[in-house]
Amino acid sequence: MLSTEELLDVGFAFHGHRCPAMPLGLRAGLKAMGVLGVERSKDKELFVIAETGKGHAMGCFLDGVMTATGCTYGKSNIEKKYWDKMAFTLIDTAGGKAVRVSLKPEFEAKALGSPFVEQRKRGVPPQDVPPEVLKPLLDNVLTMPEEGFLEIGAVEEHPWPKKAGCFDTVACSVCGELVFDKSILHRDGKPVCIPCSEI
Repeated sequence: MLSTEELLDVGFAFHGHRCPAMPLGLRAGLKAMGVLGVERSKDKELFVIAETGKGHAMGCFLDGVMTATGCTYGKSNIEKKYWDKMAFTLIDTAGGKAVRVSLKPEFEAKALGSPFVEQRKRGVPPQDVPPEVLKPLLDNVLTMPEEGFLEIGAVEEHPWPKKAGCFDTVACSVCGELVFDKSILHRDGKPVCIPCSEI
Protein backbone atom coordinates (compact mmCIF):
# COMPACT_ATOMS: atom_id res chain seq x y z
CA MET A 1 0.00 0.00 0.00
CA LEU A 2 1.32 3.43 -0.91
CA SER A 3 1.69 6.03 1.82
CA THR A 4 -0.44 9.19 1.73
CA GLU A 5 2.62 11.17 0.62
CA GLU A 6 3.28 8.73 -2.22
CA LEU A 7 -0.37 8.81 -3.27
CA LEU A 8 -0.25 12.60 -3.24
CA ASP A 9 2.74 12.56 -5.60
CA VAL A 10 0.99 10.03 -7.86
CA GLY A 11 -2.19 12.12 -7.75
CA PHE A 12 -0.48 15.37 -8.75
CA ALA A 13 1.47 13.62 -11.54
CA PHE A 14 -1.71 11.97 -12.84
CA HIS A 15 -3.81 15.11 -12.46
CA GLY A 16 -1.31 17.36 -14.22
CA HIS A 17 -1.24 20.37 -11.89
CA ARG A 18 -1.21 21.23 -8.21
CA CYS A 19 -4.48 22.50 -6.77
CA PRO A 20 -6.48 22.19 -3.54
CA ALA A 21 -9.35 20.06 -4.93
CA MET A 22 -7.36 16.98 -5.96
CA PRO A 23 -5.95 16.42 -2.42
CA LEU A 24 -9.44 17.01 -0.99
CA GLY A 25 -10.65 14.11 -3.11
CA LEU A 26 -7.62 12.04 -2.13
CA ARG A 27 -8.28 12.56 1.57
CA ALA A 28 -12.00 11.90 1.10
CA GLY A 29 -11.26 8.65 -0.73
CA LEU A 30 -8.82 7.52 1.95
CA LYS A 31 -11.37 8.32 4.67
CA ALA A 32 -14.09 6.33 2.89
CA MET A 33 -11.72 3.36 2.59
CA GLY A 34 -10.86 3.63 6.28
CA VAL A 35 -14.53 3.69 7.27
CA LEU A 36 -15.19 0.53 5.23
CA GLY A 37 -11.95 -1.10 6.36
CA VAL A 38 -10.77 -1.78 2.80
CA GLU A 39 -7.56 -1.36 0.82
CA ARG A 40 -7.03 0.36 -2.51
CA SER A 41 -8.70 -1.52 -5.36
CA LYS A 42 -6.39 -3.70 -7.44
CA ASP A 43 -9.19 -4.94 -9.69
CA LYS A 44 -12.89 -4.52 -8.92
CA GLU A 45 -12.91 -4.91 -5.12
CA LEU A 46 -14.26 -1.36 -4.83
CA PHE A 47 -16.67 0.72 -6.89
CA VAL A 48 -17.19 4.51 -6.83
CA ILE A 49 -20.42 6.25 -7.72
CA ALA A 50 -19.29 9.86 -8.19
CA GLU A 51 -21.78 12.72 -8.02
CA THR A 52 -19.37 15.23 -9.57
CA GLY A 53 -19.88 16.76 -12.98
CA LYS A 54 -17.73 18.69 -15.42
CA GLY A 55 -16.94 22.30 -16.17
CA HIS A 56 -16.99 23.49 -12.57
CA ALA A 57 -14.38 24.72 -10.12
CA MET A 58 -13.90 21.52 -8.14
CA GLY A 59 -13.87 18.83 -10.82
CA CYS A 60 -10.31 17.99 -9.81
CA PHE A 61 -11.75 16.38 -6.65
CA LEU A 62 -12.60 13.21 -8.58
CA ASP A 63 -8.99 12.63 -9.69
CA GLY A 64 -8.10 12.53 -6.00
CA VAL A 65 -10.86 10.02 -5.27
CA MET A 66 -9.65 7.80 -8.12
CA THR A 67 -6.03 8.05 -6.98
CA ALA A 68 -6.92 7.06 -3.42
CA THR A 69 -9.36 4.26 -4.16
CA GLY A 70 -7.90 2.78 -7.34
CA CYS A 71 -11.34 3.02 -8.94
CA THR A 72 -10.82 4.03 -12.56
CA TYR A 73 -12.66 4.21 -15.85
CA GLY A 74 -10.21 1.70 -17.35
CA LYS A 75 -11.18 -0.89 -14.75
CA SER A 76 -14.88 0.05 -15.12
CA ASN A 77 -15.27 0.39 -11.36
CA ILE A 78 -16.41 3.99 -11.35
CA GLU A 79 -19.60 5.67 -12.52
CA LYS A 80 -20.18 9.41 -12.83
CA LYS A 81 -23.66 10.83 -12.23
CA TYR A 82 -23.00 14.43 -13.42
CA TRP A 83 -24.98 15.90 -10.52
CA ASP A 84 -22.33 18.61 -9.90
CA LYS A 85 -22.09 17.72 -6.21
CA MET A 86 -18.85 17.18 -4.35
CA ALA A 87 -19.80 13.74 -3.13
CA PHE A 88 -19.36 10.06 -3.90
CA THR A 89 -20.34 6.65 -2.61
CA LEU A 90 -17.65 4.03 -2.13
CA ILE A 91 -18.86 0.44 -2.36
CA ASP A 92 -16.98 -2.57 -1.00
CA THR A 93 -18.14 -5.04 -3.65
CA ALA A 94 -16.86 -8.10 -1.74
CA GLY A 95 -18.30 -7.10 1.62
CA GLY A 96 -21.54 -5.65 0.26
CA LYS A 97 -21.15 -2.39 2.21
CA ALA A 98 -21.10 1.25 1.13
CA VAL A 99 -20.49 4.72 2.54
CA ARG A 100 -21.28 8.15 1.08
CA VAL A 101 -18.79 10.97 1.63
CA SER A 102 -19.33 14.63 0.74
CA LEU A 103 -17.75 18.00 1.34
CA LYS A 104 -19.42 20.03 4.07
CA PRO A 105 -21.40 22.86 2.40
CA GLU A 106 -19.88 25.56 4.60
CA PHE A 107 -16.37 24.33 3.80
CA GLU A 108 -17.09 24.09 0.07
CA ALA A 109 -18.55 27.62 0.00
CA LYS A 110 -15.47 28.99 1.75
CA ALA A 111 -13.14 27.08 -0.60
CA LEU A 112 -14.91 28.54 -3.62
CA GLY A 113 -14.14 32.01 -2.27
CA SER A 114 -10.43 31.24 -1.87
CA PRO A 115 -7.64 33.26 -3.51
CA PHE A 116 -6.89 30.22 -5.72
CA VAL A 117 -10.43 30.20 -7.11
CA GLU A 118 -10.35 33.99 -7.52
CA GLN A 119 -7.27 33.58 -9.72
CA ARG A 120 -9.01 30.84 -11.70
CA LYS A 121 -12.07 33.07 -12.21
CA ARG A 122 -9.76 35.65 -13.77
CA GLY A 123 -8.60 33.03 -16.28
CA VAL A 124 -5.27 32.10 -14.68
CA PRO A 125 -4.49 28.45 -15.52
CA PRO A 126 -4.11 26.34 -12.34
CA GLN A 127 -0.44 25.64 -13.04
CA ASP A 128 0.21 29.40 -13.21
CA VAL A 129 -1.36 30.34 -9.87
CA PRO A 130 1.51 31.84 -7.82
CA PRO A 131 3.01 29.53 -5.17
CA GLU A 132 2.34 32.10 -2.45
CA VAL A 133 -1.39 31.76 -3.23
CA LEU A 134 -1.43 27.97 -3.63
CA LYS A 135 0.88 26.79 -0.84
CA PRO A 136 -1.15 28.01 2.18
CA LEU A 137 -4.29 26.43 0.73
CA LEU A 138 -2.54 23.12 0.03
CA ASP A 139 -1.00 23.09 3.51
CA ASN A 140 -4.44 23.67 5.01
CA VAL A 141 -6.08 20.94 2.91
CA LEU A 142 -3.38 18.44 3.85
CA THR A 143 -3.40 19.13 7.59
CA MET A 144 -6.94 20.10 8.60
CA PRO A 145 -8.94 17.55 10.60
CA GLU A 146 -11.33 15.52 8.44
CA GLU A 147 -14.31 16.64 10.50
CA GLY A 148 -13.58 20.19 9.31
CA PHE A 149 -14.44 19.42 5.70
CA LEU A 150 -16.01 15.97 5.31
CA GLU A 151 -19.50 14.63 5.93
CA ILE A 152 -19.35 10.86 6.41
CA GLY A 153 -22.58 8.93 6.00
CA ALA A 154 -23.51 5.75 7.80
CA VAL A 155 -22.14 2.47 6.49
CA GLU A 156 -25.02 0.75 4.71
CA GLU A 157 -25.65 -2.68 3.24
CA HIS A 158 -25.05 -2.63 -0.50
CA PRO A 159 -25.17 -6.08 -2.12
CA TRP A 160 -23.12 -6.19 -5.30
CA PRO A 161 -23.87 -8.66 -8.11
CA LYS A 162 -20.89 -10.58 -9.45
CA LYS A 163 -20.42 -9.99 -13.17
CA ALA A 164 -18.15 -11.95 -15.47
CA GLY A 165 -15.74 -9.97 -17.63
CA CYS A 166 -16.23 -9.87 -21.39
CA PHE A 167 -13.38 -11.34 -23.44
CA ASP A 168 -15.00 -12.29 -26.78
CA THR A 169 -15.01 -10.01 -29.81
CA VAL A 170 -16.79 -9.86 -33.15
CA ALA A 171 -15.67 -7.94 -36.25
CA CYS A 172 -18.06 -5.21 -37.36
CA SER A 173 -19.31 -5.99 -40.88
CA VAL A 174 -19.07 -2.31 -41.86
CA CYS A 175 -15.79 -0.93 -40.45
CA GLY A 176 -14.04 -4.22 -39.70
CA GLU A 177 -13.01 -3.17 -36.19
CA LEU A 178 -13.31 -5.64 -33.33
CA VAL A 179 -16.14 -5.04 -30.87
CA PHE A 180 -16.63 -6.84 -27.57
CA ASP A 181 -19.65 -9.01 -28.22
CA LYS A 182 -21.79 -7.52 -25.45
CA SER A 183 -22.04 -4.33 -27.54
CA ILE A 184 -22.49 -5.78 -31.01
CA LEU A 185 -25.74 -5.03 -32.83
CA HIS A 186 -27.21 -6.69 -35.91
CA ARG A 187 -28.36 -5.05 -39.12
CA ASP A 188 -29.72 -7.17 -41.96
CA GLY A 189 -28.43 -10.21 -40.08
CA LYS A 190 -24.85 -8.89 -39.96
CA PRO A 191 -22.92 -7.76 -36.87
CA VAL A 192 -22.32 -4.02 -36.62
CA CYS A 193 -20.74 -1.78 -33.98
CA ILE A 194 -22.78 0.99 -32.38
CA PRO A 195 -21.33 3.86 -34.48
CA CYS A 196 -21.83 1.95 -37.75
CA SER A 197 -25.39 1.08 -36.76
CA GLU A 198 -26.17 4.80 -36.78
CA ILE A 199 -24.90 5.43 -40.32
